[in-house]
Amino acid sequence: MAPADRPTVPRQSPPPDQHPAPEDHRHMIRRRWLTAVIIVLLIGVPAGYLAISAGQSRDSGRDKESEASATGLQNDWPSKTQRRIYDVPVPSSATDVKYYETNSWAVSKLYVQFRTTAAGLAEFLKDSGTGTAALRPGSVAIGASDAKKVGWSFPSGHDWAGTRHAQKDPLPTQDITVDESDPDNPAVFVVSTATP
Repeated sequence: MAPADRPTVPRQSPPPDQHPAPEDHRHMIRRRWLTAVIIVLLIGVPAGYLAISAGQSRDSGRDKESEASATGLQNDWPSKTQRRIYDVPVPSSATDVKYYETNSWAVSKLYVQFRTTAAGLAEFLKDSGTGTAALRPGSVAIGASDAKKVGWSFPSGHDWAGTRHAQKDPLPTQDITVDESDPDNPAVFVVSTATP
């Protein structure tokens, strides 16, 4: 019978009593090393991510806590969000900007002070929804308890002018007092009160 005519017999598996050749030492070390790397990647990477995330969250919480526990005015601009929520559009030309925020379940307040130009004051009042004509000469619109909270004083001998810009809830109400002793460089004091 010619070789082409011979039937092909499928390859048969070894009998069950025969075991595969034992694994050599190099292959065993490589397999164990690969297993260890996979375990480290599956456990170590998520654990590292969680540790980094927890650290960032803790740092963020500390920043918020220190800001919340700060007493008195901070030498900085209120955030854009704070300015928007409390409707205090500090003009871009403002200098010596300071602010302080208080929050409770019943009422939240933003205290802001800054210096600006006569044009900056007009811009601020207009953007707040009022105007320079609303300022009453000789009037201090900010109450004594609010002034005391941030260490403001409004002594005689200054050209004070003030106004209250009341708006319907939920919009805030602003008490605005301006020191116009130097008309070219007025100092502005604002207490914006929001009731949630």
